[in-house]
Amino acid sequence: MQKVKLNNGIEMPLLGFGVFQMTDAAECERAVIDAINSGYRLIDTAASYQNEIQVGNALKQSGIARNELFVTTKLWLQDTSYEGAKAQFERSLNRLQLDYVDLYLIHQPYGDVHGAWRAMEELQQAGKIRAIGVSNFHPDRLADLIAFNNVVPAVNQVEVNPFNQQLQAVPWMQSRGIQPEAWAPFAEGKNGLFQHPVLSAIGEKYGKSVGQVVLRWIYQRGIVSLAKSVRKERMEENINILDFELSPEDMLQITALDTATSAFFSHRDPAMVEWLTGRKLDV
Repeated sequence: MQKVKLNNGIEMPLLGFGVFQMTDAAECERAVIDAINSGYRLIDTAASYQNEIQVGNALKQSGIARNELFVTTKLWLQDTSYEGAKAQFERSLNRLQLDYVDLYLIHQPYGDVHGAWRAMEELQQAGKIRAIGVSNFHPDRLADLIAFNNVVPAVNQVEVNPFNQQLQAVPWMQSRGIQPEAWAPFAEGKNGLFQHPVLSAIGEKYGKSVGQVVLRWIYQRGIVSLAKSVRKERMEENINILDFELSPEDMLQITALDTATSAFFSHRDPAMVEWLTGRKLDV
């Protein structure tokens, strides 16, 4: 798998495997092992997914050297503070059964993000984290974080799919040396994505699935993407995107699908902020 160099010089695979909503322990463990056997080396989890133990078990069973894997986890809201981040990170590390993680993200743009960021800077300096970043931050929140701290986020993981393309945010991030990473690249199938006539026609032209077209489109924009499936054949299909290239016309056709609206929710919706900040988890 091709890699991208982050702003601190470390390399990150351009396509990874995510375990969001994999709540069945045995299924999650098996899925991560299948993903690694299919060629994935970037594995993305989070404290709030409550499956870090299963991910850690799978990593140990995989037989792949630690330095060949790129492991991401995330700080949940209730501990988004200096002391909270230090404590929750150690719990995540223990659950993952690792000595370090490759990427640690602030999961949501709320709470004491500046205090948490200072803690993460220290953990990075101590060698426990190779790169630090954020998730779901709009450019204005990124600008605020950059202005008052020492380390520029290496990654911002945000929703990117054909219906919410982040056409303004992605170039802004890239101009500041922040690597965009896409969650929900398939919009969880919303808006009829897998049957969309434009995406289907492009796929037919190359003998590829709609999923492969979407992942290739994200890849050609220089964005890291996270594909999720519990089916090994789908994992293998999703990672097989390097043997074709979308034309400029294809890219423009997909750009035209943008609605600049989340397929899920807005992180600026007060009701959603209240719901997220009230979600206390045993992490």
